[in-house]
Amino acid sequence: MTQLSINVHHVTRIEGHGNIIVNAKDGKIEEIKWEIPESPRFFEAMLRGRNYEDVTWLSPRICGICSIAHATASIQATEAAFGIKPSEQSMLLRKLLYHAETLQSHVLHLYFLVAPDFLGADSVIPLAATQKEVVLRALRLKKLANDLADLICGRKTHPLSCVVGGFVKIPEAQQLKTMQQKLIEATKDLKKTVELFKGLKIPNFVRETEYIALKDSQEYAFISGDIASTDTGAAPVTDYLSITNEFCVPHSTAKFTKHKRDSYMVGALARFNNNYAQLSPQAQKAAQELGLKAVCHNPYMINVAQLVESIHSLEESLKLIDRILARGLKEERPEVKVKAGRGIGAVEAPRGILFHDYTYDDKGILTQANCIIPTNQNHNNIQKDMEALVPQIINKSQEEITHMLEMLVRAYDPCVSCSTHFLEVKFI
Repeated sequence: MTQLSINVHHVTRIEGHGNIIVNAKDGKIEEIKWEIPESPRFFEAMLRGRNYEDVTWLSPRICGICSIAHATASIQATEAAFGIKPSEQSMLLRKLLYHAETLQSHVLHLYFLVAPDFLGADSVIPLAATQKEVVLRALRLKKLANDLADLICGRKTHPLSCVVGGFVKIPEAQQLKTMQQKLIEATKDLKKTVELFKGLKIPNFVRETEYIALKDSQEYAFISGDIASTDTGAAPVTDYLSITNEFCVPHSTAKFTKHKRDSYMVGALARFNNNYAQLSPQAQKAAQELGLKAVCHNPYMINVAQLVESIHSLEESLKLIDRILARGLKEERPEVKVKAGRGIGAVEAPRGILFHDYTYDDKGILTQANCIIPTNQNHNNIQKDMEALVPQIINKSQEEITHMLEMLVRAYDPCVSCSTHFLEVKFI
């Protein structure tokens, strides 16, 4: 294309509002921009001045998809500030709950947001007629993940029973056994999902970047570990500000970030690249079948990494239920002793590493909060990917270029609204 004028306003099948702008004249690229126009949401300011119990309920409202991740990061930050160590049972239940959210989010993204790109549809709605079994499979898997979350935290989203110090309500042994059987049955649907994705033509685009994720020597990390980089190795969670290095750009109401390079990626592919060896056996097998090898530098393969993680989450959920049942369930009343302090929670939301940083006074009132969202960290990498991709596909039609750029953005599974924590508000 010697002349190119692309203005996608807004990209569909993502959460929130993001625009793609590309202009070229006489074969020369003049502008490439990933633009975030979403209004800032000021969640940190809303949390400030609240009692720690209110913070636990408010923070998950940052996102309706990753609410369990925000709840977990928030609880971890408060527990770190107060010096609270949750029980083994609480940690096992949190991990099980976290696999529910991972499966919830990945299934939603893979089937309802990404699959239409590969199956020749504008949305999942037409696929109900042309690919009925695919849609039914998606609904079964999504319902199963929702039901697992409901069982552990009392609701499918915005959890109720997980609180600072533990759980106020736990599932019954028989309920876990019934859920375990449903998870076993769901392995067939995930195997068919692998077969579906093996037949999809994923764009071949490579741009080396830095991949950042949690890393735990004991397991594939979701709610524990240090910050790991494929470039610089490990750093403690307390050093997160030196990793994220937020900065503002004129065309975005969300901050951008960078670390060792001009940008870095978080999310399923970043976790895979840092933690491949700790994936479950069936997840590793699926990765091999799907042609995903660490370290992978193709951002379109984020979707494949999400599928691999879905298989891992299901396998690990079965093992966690066995462990919970073997040790026996018992009611544990969380004990919280308030004290002044600062705590940082770091978890792997489905879209990448998430930080909640809280400071409390001696009455348990939050005086300062900072939340750094996964998509916030990915915006700069999306921008750099677009800048590298467009020159490679400039000879394609404008429609093809637009479609590939939209697919690139969707591959990241961005949660744009959550990322728009733009301004520091000072109350005088």
